Amino acid sequence: MIIWIASYPKSGNAWIRAILSAYFYSKDGNFNFELLDNIKEFPKNSEYLNKISKEKSLLEIAKEWIPAQKMINLNAKDKSFEYSIKNNQNPKPKIFLKTHSAICSINGYDFTNNENTLAAVYIVRDPRNVVLSIANHFNISIENSLEFMIDKDKIISNPTNDNKNSGLTLLGDWKTNYRSWKNYDSTKVKIVKYEDLINSSKDTFVDILNFFKKYVMINIDENKVNNVIKSTEFNKLKQYEQKYGFKESATMSDQSKFFFNLGPNNDWKKLLDKKISKKICEYFENEMKELGYIT
Repeated sequence: MIIWIASYPKSGNAWIRAILSAYFYSKDGNFNFELLDNIKEFPKNSEYLNKISKEKSLLEIAKEWIPAQKMINLNAKDKSFEYSIKNNQNPKPKIFLKTHSAICSINGYDFTNNENTLAAVYIVRDPRNVVLSIANHFNISIENSLEFMIDKDKIISNPTNDNKNSGLTLLGDWKTNYRSWKNYDSTKVKIVKYEDLINSSKDTFVDILNFFKKYVMINIDENKVNNVIKSTEFNKLKQYEQKYGFKESATMSDQSKFFFNLGPNNDWKKLLDKKISKKICEYFENEMKELGYIT
């Protein structure tokens, strides 16, 4: 069964994946970028979809969402959730998958269902900071970044050399993406605020682990948790990227375009034009109030 690590782009998905991969896929909790390969992106890194989706439209790919997830679950069915005391390892959930997709249905084809999904963690971030990060990541203006975020039909792709439609994903606008996961009744979804990761990393991570304990047998190892938090501090992730590179980066030639760019220093109060900030608060007023970003 799948546990989704979902978010709107540039909201902290990579940071959560770093934390989870260090905990579940290392012996000591010390992070390295290779561990992220244990948490694939869907639909981009689905071998099943990659075989059938070349040159296909989003509708044609949507028809294969559920079959692809069934295949992923079938391939993982023999993996155990059991905690192994002998090997002093935490049990590994059958599948963690990253996605930026909204929970959606296209012509009756659902993104997922309760036969394939066990639970989900959705990471949300103040959209006034998201608009800055998107502008940097995609090398576009703040105005175009705002248009990106309010586009109800927004689709993104992550093309590979041999498949231009790889990762074709329906985002929707920022609030629809958030709402679709928050209101998804078919499975349990935990909402995690990026700001809580910054201000209280350890407590937020332990809270996520306790959420997983409802679905997976997990032993919370205090020393391992401490190692995870220490080795995935934002500045360390940025240093890792600068030294070793990161395949999700926009470019390796311009430091300002690194994936791990400003992080906690990406402060809309200092960097965002007041007119843009006002527009964002108007577009997403209800959701921002609900999340405590505005009063």
